[in-house]
Amino acid sequence: MNKDIKINATDVPSHGFTHGGSFHADDVFSTALLKLLNPDFSWQRGNEVPEDFVGIVYDIGGGAYDHHQVDARVRENGVPYAAFGLLWEKYGHVFLEKKSAEAFDEEFVQEIDLTDNTGKRNPLSTVIRSMNPEWNETEEVDRAFADAVEYAMTTLCAMLRHFQAINEAKNLVLRKIPEARNRVLELDRYMPWLEALRETEIDYVIYPSNRGGFNVQVVPHSSGDPIVDDTTGFLQEWRGRRGEDLEKMTGIEGFNFCHRAGFLCSVDTLEGAWKIIEIMNCNRR
Repeated sequence: MNKDIKINATDVPSHGFTHGGSFHADDVFSTALLKLLNPDFSWQRGNEVPEDFVGIVYDIGGGAYDHHQVDARVRENGVPYAAFGLLWEKYGHVFLEKKSAEAFDEEFVQEIDLTDNTGKRNPLSTVIRSMNPEWNETEEVDRAFADAVEYAMTTLCAMLRHFQAINEAKNLVLRKIPEARNRVLELDRYMPWLEALRETEIDYVIYPSNRGGFNVQVVPHSSGDPIVDDTTGFLQEWRGRRGEDLEKMTGIEGFNFCHRAGFLCSVDTLEGAWKIIEIMNCNRR
């Protein structure tokens, strides 16, 4: 499983202890995280931590990775930590740079922590809870827990690969910014570019489309709505039109689509993409 994601070496105990009985997304994802960090990680489950236990204790015992005590920690935004969040705070840097690790906490970890602390429902926590043996089944809960951990590892790997890819793309795009011309950046392949360009002066990005041809897209400089404004958004008369209509209106061969919200155009050729930019620049003067 570890081969699917990039992990910087770290010291993680090879044995852990968490609570027994019914399991939840918190203890399951905590275990999955520790297993990703250390492929040799194994765990015990029970209702009381053995006095002679050597290893990491989480979601039980009142220690650094428990959250059931009176003075349990709460994030600055008011979301209380659960064991998964406490472990991510400790080890998130192993997978992601600081800002990306914080974003991962906000977008993924906090939902699980919030459910465990408040009962607020989220689909992933519901799926994990449903993996417990039902009242009329005879499956051992520890076996079901191991299956849930495997599921959580797959999910966690996918999410971490996604965030790592976004972070890698951001660094690549940042290095290409000096190549921008007239507030337009041309990329030689599609990659997530928004995080790198939102706070820059670049207005448009040209990149190869996954569907063939090229996309020309507006860079939104705020996270609110609308995502484009009248300054950079594509012309109103283009929006929602396709193919022959756009070619007649612009004289650009292969201009085949303009999104009705005005933030994206597609065209068959790179030359056509730059002609779209040329028309936009003329209309902004």
